[in-house]
Amino acid sequence: MDPTPQSHPILAYVLSRLPSFSAGTPRTPRSPSLSPRDLEQPPASPSPRAPAGEAEFELVGRMPGLRHPSVLSAMTRAVADVASARNAIRLLGPRPDHELVDASRAFLAAAARNVPGSPAEAKGKEKEEEEIDEEKMEASREVVRLEEEHEAYGALLRDAEEKLERVYRMAMHGRDIQDAGAGDGKREEQGPGAVDEAVVRVLREAEEGKVVERVDLADRQLRLLPEPLGQIRGLLALDVSRNQLQVVPDAIGGLEHLEELRLASNALVSLPDSIGLLSNLKILDVSGNRLRALPDTISKCRSLVELDASYNALVYLPTGIGHELVHLQTLRVHLNKLRSLPSSVCEMRSLRLLDAHFNELHGLPAAIGRLSALETLNLSSNFSDMRDLPPSFGDLAGLRDLDLSNNQIRALPDCFGRLGRLERLRLDQNPLAVPPAEVVSKGVAAVKEYMARRWAEAVAEEERRRSEAAAAAAESPKAASTPKAWLSRSVSSLSTWVSGKVAAQEKVAEEDEFLQQQF
Repeated sequence: MDPTPQSHPILAYVLSRLPSFSAGTPRTPRSPSLSPRDLEQPPASPSPRAPAGEAEFELVGRMPGLRHPSVLSAMTRAVADVASARNAIRLLGPRPDHELVDASRAFLAAAARNVPGSPAEAKGKEKEEEEIDEEKMEASREVVRLEEEHEAYGALLRDAEEKLERVYRMAMHGRDIQDAGAGDGKREEQGPGAVDEAVVRVLREAEEGKVVERVDLADRQLRLLPEPLGQIRGLLALDVSRNQLQVVPDAIGGLEHLEELRLASNALVSLPDSIGLLSNLKILDVSGNRLRALPDTISKCRSLVELDASYNALVYLPTGIGHELVHLQTLRVHLNKLRSLPSSVCEMRSLRLLDAHFNELHGLPAAIGRLSALETLNLSSNFSDMRDLPPSFGDLAGLRDLDLSNNQIRALPDCFGRLGRLERLRLDQNPLAVPPAEVVSKGVAAVKEYMARRWAEAVAEEERRRSEAAAAAAESPKAASTPKAWLSRSVSSLSTWVSGKVAAQEKVAEEDEFLQQQF
């Protein structure tokens, strides 16, 4: 009675990624369409995040955070009891069929009423027959007990599936599962009335002239934000994460002093253009929504220091997003559908962290090397789309942490050897030829040394070519450039032209004479 993608999709996905669930016997290859998923043998792919099968792809499309290792790790903590119960059930044996269970229960019920278990039995049983009945009763008890264990295990699976649904969004944001579980019950008891009261209380305090600088309405099951919320002029921080918001009102642009806005884990499909009026905004978190695009006006939030737009459906970023966000230090756009980054990103000179893993990036802007302050860059899991790095990559002099795993990069550029401050590097799951696998296996220091040597050789080769070109120019005859030589070449060319003209005239004269003779 293992969880399957059809019966318990989330639980089956999480359990199949647990490395501890490995069978002692080899797996027999079978068609997935003819047999249920064997959870004892995880997929052959070494990546725990790669979905396999139509059911898993559908699940990941609905819950994209399942592909992220940290989210998956957090969710596995919620199924520890399921893992233990599953091992115990396997030791007990398969679930008995219903007919055997019904017969065993009927036999035990009859024995409890002192009714003979069979019509052929006489009232005065002999000792041997009593021993046989006792063995049958013990076997019946074992069947019923095994059925009850399997029934309890089934209830545990259902509870685990519901629990994973509840903790999914909180796990994406690093919240502890125990806290999430405890908070859910409390919210359900409060009901929607308490939510309305919380919002009304905030608005009333603002109307009464009280100073309201921070408003926390996270986990309140809110479906909308009232327009008057945009009139709290002194508000510095607003958190409405993990609600059910589908729209952010235009009035949000009235919070002219707002420095922190958290809209994570809602159902937003767009952001209002008025968000560009938040000129003092420093932190904007819109992760875990359904955004397909960010408004162009977001570049007007010139004070932004941190922007998190991960776990959405973004297919592009605003073209000019980097021209005015000169103070941005953290940009998270992972787990989207980006195919490229706009060239204006290269103007974010204060950027220290750029996370763009799990997208569809075909490459990086040519001027990416302008990000001299960049320290952490994650480009992993762009898979077959990411094939190479631009030549300016070596200009990222401040880079310390680089993740290029799960791509199709075949060679690092020679300028890679100039990344002198690089401390952490991931290159696994790439068909790398340069540097070779034996160098990569020795770690980041070996890769840096190898690429630095290639860079030195490339520089030496370029200097040699320049020297040869200069020497060839020096060896050519200087007389060819003197005025006398130039005059000689000019006279020669003129003589050739005059000779051609004279010959042509003589030919015409000969033709005229021939015609006169004919006449």
